Amino acid sequence: MAVLIPDLCRDLTNETGVLVAALEPLDDADWDALTPAEAWTIKDQIAHLAFFDGAVVTAVTDPERFRTELAALTGGFVEEQAARDRARRGSDTLAALLDARDAMVEAFLHADLSQRVPWYGPEMSVASALTARIMETWAHGQDVFDTLHAVHPATAALRQVAHIGVRALPNSYAARRMTVPLEPVRVELDAPDGSTWIWGPDDASDHVTGPATDFCLVVTQRRHLADTAVRTSGDVAGQWMLIAQAFAGPPGSGRQPGQFRV
Repeated sequence: MAVLIPDLCRDLTNETGVLVAALEPLDDADWDALTPAEAWTIKDQIAHLAFFDGAVVTAVTDPERFRTELAALTGGFVEEQAARDRARRGSDTLAALLDARDAMVEAFLHADLSQRVPWYGPEMSVASALTARIMETWAHGQDVFDTLHAVHPATAALRQVAHIGVRALPNSYAARRMTVPLEPVRVELDAPDGSTWIWGPDDASDHVTGPATDFCLVVTQRRHLADTAVRTSGDVAGQWMLIAQAFAGPPGSGRQPGQFRV
């Protein structure tokens, strides 16, 4: 799926827009509401996005500095960052996100497309690093929408989330130190606009099908497979959807069956 950086930046901006529209009416108490991510509030979710937006700016513009800072990190740095940001007001956290977003978009628009971007998992291309930020925005945004009992509006970013979810099949296994299967998987998703998004060879014996939104909820671990309309055929497809993980790092805890239903 060939994409241009300006197009990805536009998708990121659109997805950020629907999230900001949900956040702007919140009062201080709303910002402290607990989300489905254990012990994390809405404020934590947005501060998390802002922190890693800043990190990716460093990774793109000064990769050696990023590598040095990465080597110095302790295992609990994500929670440490969240704890530092909890003293802020929600409105200030939102302002920090928007500032970080502006800097991030600027960095990506001027990036050397031949470079590799270091990260907390494997190094990535510039396009993949930007797609990962789109995916993270969508996934943490989903936690916010779930907390507010609101519908998450579909934007063009959804295709990028699905794409990275498909591409992350090897990561889903590697994160659990499992052997990455050699068998290809055909993925056919029903897009919100009525079209079909397809990945994988025609003759693959393993298939994943269903609504694109449901697939994205599964690969970002915002829904358990059993609570979606995603269907699998073949052992590899079935196993993958139970451990799917579109994000870098150790295995996520995911959601329990019945916690949410699409």
